[in-house]
Amino acid sequence: MPGELEVVDLELDATRRDEVQVRMVASGLCHSDDHHVTGDLPVGTCPFALGHEGAGVVIEVFDNDKGIREGDHVVFSAIPSCGHCRFCSTGRQNLCDLAKGILAGPRWTDGSYRLHQVEDGRPVGQMCGISTFTATTTVSLASVVKIDDDIPLEKACLIGCAVSTGWGSAVNSADVRPGDTVIVMGVGGIGASAIQGAAHGGAGTIIAVDPVALKREKALEFGATHTAASIEEATELAKQGTNGQGADAAIITVGVLEPEHIGQALAAIRRAGTVVVTAVGQHAVSQTPLELFDLTLSQKRIQGSLFGSTNGGWDVPRLLGLYRAGKLKLDEMVTRTYALDDIAQGYRDLHAGLNVRGVVVYD
Repeated sequence: MPGELEVVDLELDATRRDEVQVRMVASGLCHSDDHHVTGDLPVGTCPFALGHEGAGVVIEVFDNDKGIREGDHVVFSAIPSCGHCRFCSTGRQNLCDLAKGILAGPRWTDGSYRLHQVEDGRPVGQMCGISTFTATTTVSLASVVKIDDDIPLEKACLIGCAVSTGWGSAVNSADVRPGDTVIVMGVGGIGASAIQGAAHGGAGTIIAVDPVALKREKALEFGATHTAASIEEATELAKQGTNGQGADAAIITVGVLEPEHIGQALAAIRRAGTVVVTAVGQHAVSQTPLELFDLTLSQKRIQGSLFGSTNGGWDVPRLLGLYRAGKLKLDEMVTRTYALDDIAQGYRDLHAGLNVRGVVVYD
């Protein structure tokens, strides 16, 4: 149901053997959290502690086979990975069976809760089982990835969702190749990362679409070769550079997915091109206007992308390696930082188009 963001005191349960307690250092302000506030995406438990893109320092953990120890720096993976279900064992960890319960609220293993209200002991759901908008959180070992201590956590936190999702949408889901023409619709944290992923894949032309001038300007810093205020303008640019064929791929990373976005992206790509749908919108919306004749006869493909088809255990260290080598821009993505008490302002700034990525930084 729709609600409002509130900052309250909560009780945190003791850590169990398959869990880890983390003192939060930073958490990104992702539009996915806002979808729960507005009611676009319903959750299984209310109240619900938001936040799924974060990094921190381990303060309590039992012996475990992942080698996580107290004092370790970790990034949270928005999608947990059990390591042995059908999808994990076939290299598609982003579709792990555990992910089916990440919006329910309780721990997926036994239905118990780790957060409770102070006044009445009422259980509080954890987003993605992690709730990074809390100063301290207890999570499953399946949701954390150890990183090197020298990487700043206020930047590394972005890898937990925005960067992995956007970068992977281009590299994995769109399969961008050298010389490709790529359209990225929406330049928030995920869109900025999709632009970087497209550049990493060797795209010759990257057209960033956003109605906000600031975001179009920032897109050029992340590797866009052209910008456009509308998808119609971007489609024309793509056709001008491809002898009328259109883009090889269009990646939809807008803040709120509307049904018409998919049809617009489909019209922007060439024959046998790919539309990658990474954005989400209202859960109840199921009707999407498409040119089915064009879909079939032009052999176009519409590809959903969850978490950029990435694997947290492998891709988090790999992406941080690119950052360390100067080949992935994280510092430039953080437009503003906020205290937790100012999180509502952070989301007002998101709606106003003032941030590529806002980040909550804890004391």
